[in-house]
Amino acid sequence: MTQATAPGRAFVFGDNIDTDVLAPGLYMKKPIQELARHCLEAVDPAFATTVRPGDIVVGGENFGLGSSREQAAEALRHLGVTIILAKSFAGLFFRNCINLGVAPIELEDTSRIKPGDLLAVDPITGTIENRTQNQTYKGVAIPAHLVEMVRDGGLIPHLERRARAGTLGKGAA
Repeated sequence: MTQATAPGRAFVFGDNIDTDVLAPGLYMKKPIQELARHCLEAVDPAFATTVRPGDIVVGGENFGLGSSREQAAEALRHLGVTIILAKSFAGLFFRNCINLGVAPIELEDTSRIKPGDLLAVDPITGTIENRTQNQTYKGVAIPAHLVEMVRDGGLIPHLERRARAGTLGKGAA
């Protein structure tokens, strides 16, 4: 993932999108397929039925605040979202994203991105190309070893791959 991703449509949300909105408590004991159908429905009832693999979630300040439920990132991943852009992330949510194969990228000004804009993102450089508006933004890059973990599908698949390759315990995890 050393180049920009294929363009994905932007789904734009505001500040303080919490884990209860991403993974509603009412569905927490249900299989991920059921839980994901309710992801973000409190702020966009059509989100789970209109988002497609490769689309990108754009948030404001403090994206993913609230409980540490990893199902919030898992629901997005299940729906095919592998990149989230936000002004800032709650710390536990940020790490849950990495662990579950979703790249959280901080972007100081997300207000320039409009719903439906086509975005291509390079997590290693932090470059975001808005192909709809013909603009480029500079976000906070994710360290290459964490991008590798995201590309592998998250922490567990990454460790499994490294164990198979005989590189577990050598270098960054």
